[in-house]
Amino acid sequence: MNIETMNEVIVGIDLGTTQSAVGVVESGFPILLANEEGSRLTPSAVWYGKSGEVEVGALALRRQGVDHVITSVKSLIGRRFDEVDESEGVVRNGGGLLLESAAGTKSPEEVSAEILKKLKSVAETQLGGEISKAVITVPAYFHDGQRAATKKAGEMAGLEVVRILSEPTAAALSYGLERLDESSKVVVFDLGGGTFDVSVLEMREGVFEVLATAGDTSLGGDDFDEALTLFAADQLGMRWSDLDAMARVTWLSEGRRVKHVLSSAEEATFRVPFVGEISVSQDRFRKLLSDHLGRMESCCRRALLDAQVESGDLDSVLMVGGSSRIPMVRKKVAAIFGKEPDMTLHPDEAIARGAAIQAGILAGTVREVLLLDVTPLSLGIETMGGLMNILIPRNTTIPCKAGEMFTNAVDFQCSMKIQVLQGERELAKDNWELGGFELPFEASGRGQARVGVEFRIDADGILSVLARDVATGKDTVIEVGSSAVDVTEAKVERMVSQSVEFAFEDMNARVFEEARLKANELLPAVKMALSQVGDLLDRSELQEVAEARAKVEKALLGNQSALLKEGVECLDRATESMATLLIEKASRSVFSPQGD
Repeated sequence: MNIETMNEVIVGIDLGTTQSAVGVVESGFPILLANEEGSRLTPSAVWYGKSGEVEVGALALRRQGVDHVITSVKSLIGRRFDEVDESEGVVRNGGGLLLESAAGTKSPEEVSAEILKKLKSVAETQLGGEISKAVITVPAYFHDGQRAATKKAGEMAGLEVVRILSEPTAAALSYGLERLDESSKVVVFDLGGGTFDVSVLEMREGVFEVLATAGDTSLGGDDFDEALTLFAADQLGMRWSDLDAMARVTWLSEGRRVKHVLSSAEEATFRVPFVGEISVSQDRFRKLLSDHLGRMESCCRRALLDAQVESGDLDSVLMVGGSSRIPMVRKKVAAIFGKEPDMTLHPDEAIARGAAIQAGILAGTVREVLLLDVTPLSLGIETMGGLMNILIPRNTTIPCKAGEMFTNAVDFQCSMKIQVLQGERELAKDNWELGGFELPFEASGRGQARVGVEFRIDADGILSVLARDVATGKDTVIEVGSSAVDVTEAKVERMVSQSVEFAFEDMNARVFEEARLKANELLPAVKMALSQVGDLLDRSELQEVAEARAKVEKALLGNQSALLKEGVECLDRATESMATLLIEKASRSVFSPQGD
C-alpha cells in the first residue's frame, strides 16, 4: 500500500479483556492483521520491567506465574476505586485507582495505551506506513466514564479515536455486510473475557438500527475461571486467601485451561503440581455457573422487552465472544430465544471485523451502510422538589441532543445547581448522579430568570451538558467523564426492576411532590387574597375556601398524594371568584384618576 495514502486509512480495534485485534477494510472486505507471532489475536497482557522495559501480548504472558503481569485491565478502565472488588495490585488514587507494576503504579489508561500501541505497530508493519486514526470498540454498557477513558487511552497511544463503537453493533456489522439487501431483526449475544452485552438490532437495506441493549460490564469468562478455581481450591483443601499473588495466577491459569477443555469434553481434570487434582464434570460446571447464566438471561429478557420484540420475531441470534463457545451457554441462549444460535461469526474476531467495517464507513471505503446506535439508560436533571426530569429517554438513537428551559423557584435566587442524573426512577434520590455544576445569574424575582439546559450525546456515547443564562448568553459546559457511575448488570437490573416494582409508589411520590409545591404556592396566595378582598365574598364562598384550605393542610400533614392533589384542585376552584376580584381591584387602581 502506498505510504502517501496511509494518513487516510482508519483501522478498527477490538480492545478486549483477554485478547485484542486490529483490522482494516481492503478492496471492500474487512481483514484482520497478524502480529509478529503470526496470530490475528494479541493477548491483552502488559509487563513492566524495573528499568522501564515494556512487553505486550504473548511475550508478557510468558512471564505470568514468575513475574507480575497486568491482565484484564479493561474491567478497570474508567472506574472509581469503590466500584471494583478488592484485588491484588489495585491501589487507591483519590477516588480513582492505579495498578502496581515493577516500574511503579500505572493507570488503567496507561496500560490500555500500551496494548493499543502494540496493535498500532502491528497495523503499521502490515500496511507499510504510519497509522494515526482508529475506531475502538467497547461494551454497549460501558458508561460515559469508561468510554471517555478508552478514548483517552487511544490518544495516549498516538491515535485519533474517530469513533467509539459498541461491541454488539460491531458484531452486527460483521454479520450484515454481505446481507445489505435484506431486512431482518437479530440479537447479538456477546460474552467475552470480562464483559457481557446483548443487543437487539434491525437491519433494513444497509441501515443498522439498535432497538435496545442490555448487559453487564463485570461478567465474562474470567468469572467462569474464578468459579472453577475457587471450587477446586475448596475441594483440594486450600484457602484462597492464603495463596500469594503468583500462586493465584497459577491456579487461575489452570481454571482457564479446564474451562477450555469443558467446551468440548464431558469431563476435565483440574491439576495443580504438588497440591493434587480433581475431576470436574459438565454437570458440576453447569451448577457453578448457574448464577452467572441467570444474570445473562435477565439481560436478554430485558433487551427483548425494551425493544418490544418477541423471540418469534427474530431472524437470527448471533453468538460472539470467546466464552460463547461454552456448550451450556449456547444451550441457555437457545432456550431463552427459542432458536438455535447462529455460530457463523468467528467468536474472537467478529468484533474486530465490525470495527474495521465502521472504520471503512468513516474513511469512505464502505458506502452502503448507515449505523444507528442507542443510549442504554435515561438521562436528566434534578428539578425543584427533588424530582427527576428526563431529557433523553433510554434507548434513544444516538447521536442526539435534547433541551429544556428552567426558571428560578424563589425570589432573589442568584444561581441554579444543575445536577445530572441517570436512571429510571421518578425521584432524583433514587437515580445515579453523574456530575453537576452551579450556574450563576443576576438575582431576580421568582420565575424571572431563564436557564436553558441541553444534553448532547455524541456518536461515541459520551455525554456533554450545556447550561445557558438566557439574559447574558453565557454558557457553562461540562463533559460527563470520570464522574459517571458504574452500570454493572447488578445495578442496572436493580434500577430497571425497581422502576417497575415501585412504579406506583414512585408516581405517588411525584404526584405528592408536585402537589406540595403547588400547595406551598397557593396557601400564602390565598391568605393574602383573603386579607385584600375577603370582605367582598359571601358566607358560602368563604366557607368553601376555608374547607378547601383545611383539606390541603390536612393532606400535607398526612403525606397523601391523591388527597393533596384533589385538595389543591378544590382550592383552585374555590378561589376563582377571589382571583377575579383581585384582578378587578388591580385594574381600578391602575386606571382610576389619581386621587379618586
